[in-house]
Amino acid sequence: MEAQRFDTAKVAPGIYTAMMGLEKYLHQCGLEVGLLHLIKLRASQLNGCAYCIDMHWKDLRAIGETEQRLYGLDAWEESPYYSARERAALAWTEAVTDLKHGHVSAAVHEAVKPHFTDKELADLTGAVATINAWNRLAIAARSVPGAYQPPKSAQKGG
Repeated sequence: MEAQRFDTAKVAPGIYTAMMGLEKYLHQCGLEVGLLHLIKLRASQLNGCAYCIDMHWKDLRAIGETEQRLYGLDAWEESPYYSARERAALAWTEAVTDLKHGHVSAAVHEAVKPHFTDKELADLTGAVATINAWNRLAIAARSVPGAYQPPKSAQKGG
């Protein structure tokens, strides 16, 4: 495996600060923390970002997410473990992340509308855009997965 190329926080602190500003907004916007981490994990799987997969898997476990829902995430459409709201968010995440085949379809938009207000959908879209940016930063930098630990405040009972 190639060594890490650069540390964005150290060499481009303005980018890192701006990204953290987005994270701060997202964590106070009203969307459920577990849902945010779930869509971050799914987008990271789609993008092949090992660093972010490691991070969001650990973040989800720290807030009490089950292993079954985590290892079933790749096949969420065929797994009974996710609520209708989570399914809508996952479909939206996939559509917004994978744009190589065209725009987000009207069908996906119609499917997500019953589960999210316009503000929530804008916030969800912002969350998907943010994790896609993080994935690209981590992949380009060759960030090494494994060492991340969730903040103590995020851990169940913490």
